[in-house]
Amino acid sequence: MIDFSLKKKLNSEKGTLPLHIEATIKQGSFVAVFGDSGAGKTSFLRMISGLMPADDGAISVNDEILFSTHNRIDISPQKRNIGFLFQDYALFPNMTVKENLEYALEKGQSKEIISELISLIELGDLQNQKPEKLSGGQKQRVALARTLVRRPKILLLDEPFSSLDSKMRDKLQNYLLQVHQQYQLTTVFVSHSKSEIVKLADRVLVLENGSFVKDGHPEVVFSDVSQGQKIKLTGQVVEIIKENTGFIITVLIGTHLIKVDASVDGEEISVGDMVSLSSDLINVSLNQSESSLFY
Repeated sequence: MIDFSLKKKLNSEKGTLPLHIEATIKQGSFVAVFGDSGAGKTSFLRMISGLMPADDGAISVNDEILFSTHNRIDISPQKRNIGFLFQDYALFPNMTVKENLEYALEKGQSKEIISELISLIELGDLQNQKPEKLSGGQKQRVALARTLVRRPKILLLDEPFSSLDSKMRDKLQNYLLQVHQQYQLTTVFVSHSKSEIVKLADRVLVLENGSFVKDGHPEVVFSDVSQGQKIKLTGQVVEIIKENTGFIITVLIGTHLIKVDASVDGEEISVGDMVSLSSDLINVSLNQSESSLFY
């Protein structure tokens, strides 16, 4: 469990932004942090990891104090057992994939974890390649594996898939879900993508004007309920079945599968597309999503 209450004055384009955030994150949960650029999302991750000190406050993990201005405690990042996956890959160009992973081992740590991660994240065909030979998605897979070498208690991710195309991003999201479950991680990630958050997270914290203004399940937080009882949800198409009068489209929203009768041209929507579901609580309609709805 992560408990934190932090204050920090940040410099932004609009001047000084007073950041005051507090929450409790349960062990094993998958939490997203959502908000506009410059809201302080990355600074929040850096404070949890120890890369940036807060001006005031405290952080504890499973009752172990990592940071406290009151008690004058500030455990170094290397001793917090927190994995941090950045937007850039930060791989050593002169080392192979396997060597990059081995470099992350602690002194005296067994190399068994290397083989395990190479198998889990499907790096076997790449393990003897150097980063210059890898695609962006492959580099990100290596970076994710390297972050897990020391079996961190907490995994932090700062928009790790934002520069990748939708198909590669979807594949890496699946890898991330798999390692989160396999290693029973507590995962906290920053994302601008509502669809990504709905797919991955069981909780979202919305950061606005220096504090968390919303906190809850993504499907609830991102639902747009108006006075006319209109609801909008986002999801991914996983199956399309042609019927005489149209199509039956199955959409994955979070961990739930929803089947929708849709009278749309089958060529307009394909498996893997992100779509929006809107409902007046009686009739449901489905439309292909514009990327601006989710990013």
